[in-house]
Amino acid sequence: MGSKESAPSSVLEPAPRFKPVAVIDVGSNSVRLVVYSGLTRTPIPLHNEKVICALGKGLEKSGQLNSEGVGMAFDTVARFVKIARSLGVERIDTLATAAVRDAEDGAAFAKALEKRCDIKVQILTGKQEARRSALGVLCGIPDADGVVADLGGGSLELVQIGGGEMSEHTTLPLGLLRLTEASDGNRAEALSIINKALDKHKWVSKARDKTLFAVGGAWRSLARVCIAQMDYPLHVLDNFTLDRAQAISLFDVISRLSPKSLEQIKGISRSRLATLPLAAAVLERLLEINKPKVLVFSIYGMREGQFFKSLPDNIRKQDPLVSLAEEIARGAGRSPAAGHETFEWMSPLFKDESPRLKKLRLAACLLRDVWWTEHPDYRAEQAFLRVLRLPFLGLGHEDRAGLALALYYRYGSGPSEPIIKQAHALLQESRVHRVQTIGLALRLAYALSAGAPGVVKRTSLKITGASLVLTVPDGDPLFKSGPYLRRVKRIADHLGLEGRIDRV
Repeated sequence: MGSKESAPSSVLEPAPRFKPVAVIDVGSNSVRLVVYSGLTRTPIPLHNEKVICALGKGLEKSGQLNSEGVGMAFDTVARFVKIARSLGVERIDTLATAAVRDAEDGAAFAKALEKRCDIKVQILTGKQEARRSALGVLCGIPDADGVVADLGGGSLELVQIGGGEMSEHTTLPLGLLRLTEASDGNRAEALSIINKALDKHKWVSKARDKTLFAVGGAWRSLARVCIAQMDYPLHVLDNFTLDRAQAISLFDVISRLSPKSLEQIKGISRSRLATLPLAAAVLERLLEINKPKVLVFSIYGMREGQFFKSLPDNIRKQDPLVSLAEEIARGAGRSPAAGHETFEWMSPLFKDESPRLKKLRLAACLLRDVWWTEHPDYRAEQAFLRVLRLPFLGLGHEDRAGLALALYYRYGSGPSEPIIKQAHALLQESRVHRVQTIGLALRLAYALSAGAPGVVKRTSLKITGASLVLTVPDGDPLFKSGPYLRRVKRIADHLGLEGRIDRV
């Protein structure tokens, strides 16, 4: 009796178990290890650690790697390799970027690193580094359309993306270490250097009115400052979005903040504070040249691009949000198949929804019973907070808040906590009503089935005239009584309908 609705792409069969994989990023400023839990569609960090080695310090003038940084990098990579292997990784991808690529002694350093640590080091070309940054953004946002800008210590990578593909690209010596040294820390001189470099690449100004994706630790720190200045309700960097005018205005305010004011903002290291004004200057100039509709700060970059590049084709083609929701459901001992059944069963309540909203509803259905181990008094809050703050959902903040609220209403009722009210403020009233409907439908589905697969599809839910009609098999003890009777009335009242149960 269940209604049929085509769901977004997903994986219903049990996910294969993969060993962890590691990426070591030997950058111009920092050396970082990320160990991902396995080759699943969403790169979930098992361990993330970085050390500031400043390999690119002085490179602009000497042409050589920083000798002190070289010694630190040897020790750091050796430690990282030990950690990765102790975690049972399937492989270690070690990537060296701008400083090693451009230094006269870079190739010799890479060979010595290979010998000392028993690893293979790939020195990325500018094009390869740019493409991996773009792949990182596409990993989280497959339909991303615009320009990816990745600012590191040694270089700035720019890539045009759209339709899941990459086209124009360039790499520029505008990394923060090099820019600081080339300008002697003078903002006016730095702006002149930035302008001269960008003026040579006219395609950047032609890719306008889309999205500029800001990648890199310096710009993530800048996003934290913006969030603090705005008193923004959601302290999550993933896909934090500003329109162009708003971003330029904020950067202007930030440029006038004292070092003492900046130090009080949580999550910004002292090493980032010194370069924050230049990081803002580079991004502000890009906004002026590219003229994007919006600026999106991405937590995915070159390392996630390397991860994504290494995925088998069948996994890479999966939808990242749906795949992640299925993985979380399996980890909680809940059946993704039952989630898909619930999605189809409630679809008659959601006519003419966009593909984006349809996918978000499917994710809510997959996550519907994940928090069953929490104390009943706190399930609603825990579900809400977990979804709201997951660092790797790849969702805009409005969609993130909508998904979190749908799960909140799956377990709870009114918005009692301040953070629930703040999430409401991110949504229009019609969207709030929609996520409340999803939550109430999930409560009804659980009352019918106890979360077991194969049950809700024996019933149907539809709107007929002014009535919400739940049809159940007549004579089946499973549907003779139960809490679903009052749930039908609750959702009908919410929709302004009469509730009715038909037995056939």
